[in-house]
Amino acid sequence: MSNSKNILEIDKIEVVYDDVILALHDVSLTVPRGKVVALLGANGAGKSTTLKSISTMLASERGKVTKGSIKYDDLAVTNENPAQMVDRGLVQVLEGRRCFGHLTVEENVIAGAYSRKLSKGEMSAELEKIYTYFKRLKDRRKSQAGFTSGGEQQMIAVARAMMAKPKMLLLDEPSMGLAPQLVAEIFNIVKELNQKEGVSILLAEQNTNIALKNSDYGYIIETGHVMLEGAAKSLLNNEKVKELYLGISKGERKNFRDVLKEDEKKRK
Repeated sequence: MSNSKNILEIDKIEVVYDDVILALHDVSLTVPRGKVVALLGANGAGKSTTLKSISTMLASERGKVTKGSIKYDDLAVTNENPAQMVDRGLVQVLEGRRCFGHLTVEENVIAGAYSRKLSKGEMSAELEKIYTYFKRLKDRRKSQAGFTSGGEQQMIAVARAMMAKPKMLLLDEPSMGLAPQLVAEIFNIVKELNQKEGVSILLAEQNTNIALKNSDYGYIIETGHVMLEGAAKSLLNNEKVKELYLGISKGERKNFRDVLKEDEKKRK
């Protein structure tokens, strides 16, 4: 077992789609073991591409890491495939939930343990453990997943990922399209999984406020480049972050790059 401080280290990666479209440029970030790190930014900023670079899912979308390095659990993983990454304990919950609509809630959750070859008794014990976190799913376990709510489907996706017994979870937009009450419920579960199961988490989110309130550290990405990073509390209290990402604006909306340029001009 590795004793290094960080479970994930990304160093200056560049990602290109179809050999021509530059999606990420010089992105670096780290996730310390047992911590929750938020990757924040607007739609199209490069959050999903960053996550798929780590889980090695880029190839399915004709994308590839053309520069830099990604180390997960002390191993260079740029040339691995998604199945190998799951075997190594890294699981991604894709944006949009992606449940098997024709299967029951419980069948969806069980699917996450496919690679673990559990006995019937072990499977039963694992399910009961998962249901202690996802109490809502226990009540709906026999329901067809396609007829559950958006929030319940997001819970199914996270529960299914947890059945693979990951060391690290990548969560892509877990709050997307959900009512505030359900968003709060899901983030409470995510925080609980981190604290009680020791799972390291990197979550990509547009909802800056709730993401930072439930994270230890944060990175803000814009147009494929990390613009700002810091402890979650300091980012929450940062005036520029408040203005640009928390909706506390004093004028017309700008992007982070423009604000930094303006600050540079003022200093000169």
